[in-house]
Amino acid sequence: MSNPSGRRSANEIDVETVSMSRRFVRANVAISEFLDRTLPLRLRIDGNRTFATEIAPALLTADARVYDLGGGARPFVSLPEKRRLKLFVVGLDLDAVELSKAPRGIYDEEIEADLTSFEGRGDADVVICQATLEHVRDGEGALRGIASCVKPGGMVAIFSPSRNAVFARLNRVLPEGMKRRLLFAIYPEKGKGHDGFPAFYDKCLPSEVEVIAKRNGLELIERRLFWKSSYFYFFVPAFLVWRIWLGFSALLLGKDAAETYAYVFRRKP
Repeated sequence: MSNPSGRRSANEIDVETVSMSRRFVRANVAISEFLDRTLPLRLRIDGNRTFATEIAPALLTADARVYDLGGGARPFVSLPEKRRLKLFVVGLDLDAVELSKAPRGIYDEEIEADLTSFEGRGDADVVICQATLEHVRDGEGALRGIASCVKPGGMVAIFSPSRNAVFARLNRVLPEGMKRRLLFAIYPEKGKGHDGFPAFYDKCLPSEVEVIAKRNGLELIERRLFWKSSYFYFFVPAFLVWRIWLGFSALLLGKDAAETYAYVFRRKP
């Protein structure tokens, strides 16, 4: 029904504002990605995607017992992949409700537990911990719990943001409600992942992870450092400042300046 007064309703104005904001974000993302393509490839690799499509899948073998730590409603292994490889998948999460939201049949065993105080059975062939380490309050306890799940000779794959990443620094200082509203307003799709959960980044530097893992009997097999995250692409000036800061940080901090990282460890006999 048309508006006889010729004035736009508040709802129409809100819809137009949202539409303009999204066009603004898309334009800035496009420019930022264009500028990014001038950088070396190693600085443009998406760590989370690489972990999910290359690093962790390479560890999955037929009939393996796989622990998914912190996967909850979004397990790492898909149901078709589980059936193809005949995997036994154990899901561990702090929240049983999250586990219950996972695809039916994906978990053969569900464990509601705090990873920071969990004592595993040492029976896993593969342990996968993707984007979970940053959300625990006790990083050392979580790594100890991870190591307790895997059997001698078994493999551990970890992906996490670094505590020194710019977005991690902002995450720690901004009020929880504010940062959630900003994040989901700019990137609505991030509400489908772990991004909305509180993050603490305790013992979340690559150097700290390596030391704690070694202390818990995990032998370093592979380390991958990633220098890309998507948070600042929405506004070109912020993107440029972030990239310049990242370059200087890398000179000063080395591997601890990486935005995200992935590790593969083997449990020592």
